[in-house]
Amino acid sequence: MSRRLKVASAQLGPIHLADDRPSVVKRLVEMLKEAHGMGCRFVVFPELALTTFFPRYWYDQAGEADRFFEYEMPSAETRPLFDLAAKLNIGFYLGYAEADGEGRRFNSSVLVDTDGKILGKYRKVHLPGHADNRPHLPFQHLEKKYFEPGDLGFPVWRAFDSILGMLICNDRRWPEAYRVMGLQGVELIALGFNTPSHNIYHPETPHLRMFHHRLSVQAGAYQNATWVVATAKAGAEDGYHMFGGSCIVAPTGEIMAQTVSEEDEVVAFDCDLDLCRHYKASTFAFERHRRIEHYTRITAQTGVTLPSED
Repeated sequence: MSRRLKVASAQLGPIHLADDRPSVVKRLVEMLKEAHGMGCRFVVFPELALTTFFPRYWYDQAGEADRFFEYEMPSAETRPLFDLAAKLNIGFYLGYAEADGEGRRFNSSVLVDTDGKILGKYRKVHLPGHADNRPHLPFQHLEKKYFEPGDLGFPVWRAFDSILGMLICNDRRWPEAYRVMGLQGVELIALGFNTPSHNIYHPETPHLRMFHHRLSVQAGAYQNATWVVATAKAGAEDGYHMFGGSCIVAPTGEIMAQTVSEEDEVVAFDCDLDLCRHYKASTFAFERHRRIEHYTRITAQTGVTLPSED
């Protein structure tokens, strides 16, 4: 009998600056109930699922952005979600802004088991955007101002009769992130994201933005023989638009389920985890086909080195 895990992508619509934590957690609770009603055992919520995407705003004064961070997880305000998960025997992934108690801040996610206990934590490695104030832009992308790059690497965990990993948003565009987990036998990657519909650095059509999102997720899934559950926070937050595109992708690279709105929406799929094994034992049998003696440049340099003109 094949191993199966029914999972849900629980997309959030807009969260505005005026929305408080209890109202957001109530929405998450309702979606967790909906996923449970579908027969799911694991739910993926978005990146920064408890607040608006605050890195679009420049705050001059120290402490002005503190209200967006979590100083413990679970907190008193998020506890209802964890308690419900334990009651319903369902696990989840949750993205949030983490203050670690030592003055460091990260764009983080947690993996929560069916008993409501945290199994693992991930901190976003590939921070996009800028750290300086650029008020001439239509909005800013200040993750480099508010967060430090993740310091936990790309770990995986044995859970839900599978091997699970986590990524956050921009990580999905970097093949190294998938490959490090692929080398640990990952079978399902939970990925939350908040992606603006407009590129403030270079003109791109909305179609191209969505194409690049799906291309990255589908390629990462196929090239590492893993399921990927990618979940957005979408819609116009106080007028600033983010696209949806939440989807569940198979190890074949095919999209098996996807959202159709930019509101709170739950989609589910019954994943055959053993499908990963087929590709891990054939096309992507790393132990037979990888040639690491030719890959040293990947970790030896960061930027581009052009060939000599001589």
